[in-house]
Amino acid sequence: MIRAIIKKNLVPAENFIFGFSDLHGLIDKKFDGFQYGISIGKKLDDRIINDIEDGPTIEYYNHYNQVNSELADLTGKIHADLQKARIDSMIIRPTISHGQEGYDEGYLKTLTVDISHKMVATRAGLGWIGKTDLFISKVFGPRLRLVSILLRQNPGTDSIPVERSKCGKCDICVVRCPANAANGKLWNIKIHRNEFFDAHKCREKCNELARNRLNVDARICGLCVSVCPLGKKIHN
Repeated sequence: MIRAIIKKNLVPAENFIFGFSDLHGLIDKKFDGFQYGISIGKKLDDRIINDIEDGPTIEYYNHYNQVNSELADLTGKIHADLQKARIDSMIIRPTISHGQEGYDEGYLKTLTVDISHKMVATRAGLGWIGKTDLFISKVFGPRLRLVSILLRQNPGTDSIPVERSKCGKCDICVVRCPANAANGKLWNIKIHRNEFFDAHKCREKCNELARNRLNVDARICGLCVSVCPLGKKIHN
């Protein structure tokens, strides 16, 4: 039933991926028994991503926010349908890229959240984490945005979690990163993000680029999304 509810809402289907994850032992007890996850990814527009040559464009900024808004609306509809079916769920909203407002001091210090969309997606077997901390999906490469829904009920998890990077020796995103935030180490589930990627450097450079190029208070770049060979190979 859960799978049918999700599929009904993912229209057109070719623009989405989704999967189920078992999150036992991976999320805080404060989430009160929600130990399973649904990961949903929505494809970004290839033309807009291809136009990112040395930093964010206003079209990418608007598209990024639009897709986040669409994912928020989508999860609201799925949540409502799950409620009608008497299935408890909790929405983890899309990650935003705006300024300081809306973030607590703890987040600004560590740039980590209680539940990572990327963690839910890797546990659902949808992809892995790249060298610049992007989620790299098997279907769309890094050209997507993620959202998550938590469940108390097992939705029928049958995916094999992805536990290590498949980026190999490719370092294009590392070389092209304007923040020099990545050191080229490969991700796996035993390595902390800070060991291969400096999120603070990335955030600061993204803010600089957004202010200088777009005149907005945001944390957005997109260059690593654009240059990833996997995304280009799949879609171009």
